[in-house]
Amino acid sequence: MEPQSAIARALTEVGPRLRRLRTERGVTLAALSAATGISKSTLSRLESGQRRPNLELLLPIVQAHRVPLDELIGALEAGDPRARLAPKHGHGKTVLPLTRQPGPLQTFKMVISASRKTPELCHHEGYKWLYVLSGRLRLVLADDDLVLNPGEAAEFEARLPHWFGSTGEGPVELLSVFGRQGERMHVRAQPRPRVKPRP
Repeated sequence: MEPQSAIARALTEVGPRLRRLRTERGVTLAALSAATGISKSTLSRLESGQRRPNLELLLPIVQAHRVPLDELIGALEAGDPRARLAPKHGHGKTVLPLTRQPGPLQTFKMVISASRKTPELCHHEGYKWLYVLSGRLRLVLADDDLVLNPGEAAEFEARLPHWFGSTGEGPVELLSVFGRQGERMHVRAQPRPRVKPRP
């Protein structure tokens, strides 16, 4: 089922659910109107399907009935969640895009074969974020020549001359997130608990 048709079907079922919920609880339109501040005519049109439901109307109703919002809306079908994305091969790399929609941040899984090739540095707009899953990643960034081990990450401005690949000891597997200029990854750690000073 198409997403739009599933949404339309869910919205058409809100009215009957509203009426059933109200009548099962023995609540009149007048009483519900007084509890929610929504006019009786609006409530009646919602129940009959003549008025399209929205959050501004539904939230006071679910608060008055003390029910969760999804009880009125119903669960939408999730569909097939699997992403069928085609990997690209070339220049000793296998690149699998993990982002299905266009947007400011694009994520890739990369496997780079073992090679001791001489780095050819490049530069462009945006930011890069790399996270090593397995193997050892060599990252040349401007004047720095670094090695990242599994579990290590690097973030840098892509305008700096850079190159990354295998150290030559074996293939390296990593996640790469690329963002346009001004878009950066933010890695947040949970704050450490404060240690109370001893008396």
